[in-house]
Amino acid sequence: MADREQLKILREGVEAWNRWRKENPELRVNLTEADLREVNLSQANLRGADLQKADLYLAKLYAADLTEANLGKAVLKGADISKGDLQRANLMGANLVAADLIGADLRWADLSKTVLFEADLAGAKLGGAKLSRADLRGVNLSGADLHAANLSGADMSGAKLNRADLHGAILIGAELCRADLNGADLYGADLSGANLGGAILSGADLIRADLSKTDLKHADLTGARLRGVDLRKASLEGANLAGADLSEARLDQAIESGPPRAARPQQATGV
Repeated sequence: MADREQLKILREGVEAWNRWRKENPELRVNLTEADLREVNLSQANLRGADLQKADLYLAKLYAADLTEANLGKAVLKGADISKGDLQRANLMGANLVAADLIGADLRWADLSKTVLFEADLAGAKLGGAKLSRADLRGVNLSGADLHAANLSGADMSGAKLNRADLHGAILIGAELCRADLNGADLYGADLSGANLGGAILSGADLIRADLSKTDLKHADLTGARLRGVDLRKASLEGANLAGADLSEARLDQAIESGPPRAARPQQATGV
């Protein structure tokens, strides 16, 4: 349970709270299971705070400092956390449905099994973050930085990932059907076993990526850079590869509905 005295100070407003934090930097902040629904905590100093299972429904956390905070299983549905600093924060199992995280810094944060359905993370920083088995259906990650992030088993059906930086990301077994990855950077990413059926990958950089056993049925790969990509045992039925560069690609046992329409198919291996 939350510390009553701390909760009382927090309810006095952000100015009073930040002053108290400055005067008591050594005290551990305990706000577990606190009822903070619709509370305005914009620019609040919540660094390292324990907010496990706290109810922050529709709370305003704009530009709040939540570095290394523990938000495990917290309710943040519809909350405004845009421009917030959540580096290395624990958000495992949290509810962030329809939350506003535009421009938020979530580098190295743990968002495993987090529900981010239809959340807005446009331009957010998620480098090195853990998002394994997270619910990212319909999420907006346009222009987001997800390099080296772990998204294995995540559900990103219908997600917007256009121009997102996913180089070196782990997307093993991820669900990306109908996702928009137009112009995304997936250089060296591991997408083995992922479902990219009907996904838009036009102009995407997939150089040296692992797409083995990936479902690419009816995917749009027009103009994609697939040099040196691993497409062994991938399903390419109905995929559009017009203008794609498949030089040095591995296509051993890939399933196609005809020869790939690519820039340099004669240089692909294992065909």
